[in-house]
Amino acid sequence: MTMKRFAVFALLATVTATPVLAEATAAQRAACTPDVWRLCASEIPNVGAIKLCLRRERPKLSPACRTVMDEGERPAVATRAVASRQN
Repeated sequence: MTMKRFAVFALLATVTATPVLAEATAAQRAACTPDVWRLCASEIPNVGAIKLCLRRERPKLSPACRTVMDEGERPAVATRAVASRQN
């Protein structure tokens, strides 16, 4: 059980991290941990599979976890928009 919890925290650190951030905050982990257990428990401890699962199950995510996931994707969208304006 302890190893699974560690895997969930490691996952959430990478799922919610933007390219600039190295790890998730405690609030981000708290927002998504219940969703990982509820929707993606069968994928633990495979971090890549959990990330895919959270993306696949996006409509079923709690509002708090969905917000965290949106924040994690926002910088990539902004970067693409800036790059397209420069071309």
